[in-house]
Amino acid sequence: MKLSDIEFRAMDSWWRRWGQAHFEIPLFSANGPGCAGQGCLEIGCGNGHGAYLLNQSSPRSYVGLDVMEEQVEKARQRYPHYQFLVQDASDLSQFGEASKDVVIIFGVLHHIPEWRKVIDEIRGVLRPGGSFFVEEPRGMDLKLFEIFFRWGHPDSDFGVRRMEEYLKRAASRLQ
Repeated sequence: MKLSDIEFRAMDSWWRRWGQAHFEIPLFSANGPGCAGQGCLEIGCGNGHGAYLLNQSSPRSYVGLDVMEEQVEKARQRYPHYQFLVQDASDLSQFGEASKDVVIIFGVLHHIPEWRKVIDEIRGVLRPGGSFFVEEPRGMDLKLFEIFFRWGHPDSDFGVRRMEEYLKRAASRLQ
């Protein structure tokens, strides 16, 4: 799903970059192996600031995906030495099975009506023992943003608890 104009501007603001640098990346680093020496895929790379921060740890490879051409163009202009693709995350077959060590989503899954399909695709590209890091706002937060900012989030059944339940069921199918 493409962002509304107001959310597009908000995601390119100083406070969003500050939040990524001081909240999302430290949370990611504290909860997993990080990207150092890993093959990393970021879904919803936006304007590329997350790519810049993730690449400070020297991953073996990095690819950022976003469905918005405008976002990918900004990312390519700002960070031409990283790889960015305009692509929907509901089909990751171009990467090949078990081809990524780490997949990262910073607050984008709630924008995707078919979020379960994205999780299934991620499961396919992750190497055995790979890491999936997803940071998402709670349902109440999404409702408040919608009330105050009218960002136009999709009407779907996404919720953090539903996502957690789906991830648990997906993990149990792999065992």
